Amino acid sequence: MKRREFIALAGGAAVLPLAARAQKPSMPVVGLLAAPAAASYGYIVDAVREGLRETGYIEGRNVAIEYRWADGQYERLPALAAELVGRQVAVITTIGGVPAALAAKAASTTIPIVFGVADDPVKLGLVSSLAKPNGNATGIRFLTVELERKRLELIREVMPKAALIAILLNRRTPRPRDKFPR
Repeated sequence: MKRREFIALAGGAAVLPLAARAQKPSMPVVGLLAAPAAASYGYIVDAVREGLRETGYIEGRNVAIEYRWADGQYERLPALAAELVGRQVAVITTIGGVPAALAAKAASTTIPIVFGVADDPVKLGLVSSLAKPNGNATGIRFLTVELERKRLELIREVMPKAALIAILLNRRTPRPRDKFPR
């Protein structure tokens, strides 16, 4: 056996176990993009883990979760979403409503995105229609905006003589300007 043949054989034998390990399917990664601080939304993370567990996915065993928290600094969301896209996660799930969902949607047109928003996802540009979302985003629309009028009606019924009713909003939370002017 010549020297070059020996080196090729020995090198191939050393690389073979590495190649075999490299072909082992990797664990899917769920990207969790959140606008608020982790401490305030831990219960949602628990719900995500429970939902995964119900479908046979257990964090650390057969699925990994990459967490990206903006800690209420909404301007950080695009960079955090880009990190998840760069990590090549299998899916991005968002917490914190419209800002996180829009950041994820802007970061990728191919990675599936799951969102929950209070405003119309068609109007926001997250999906093309409610019946057939198309694209890579899907989610849940909470009817909180529509329910505000009903809540005010109920307050008026319970307290008909109230002269002033106040509404508290987080002014740092980005919202559609036509509904919530600043």
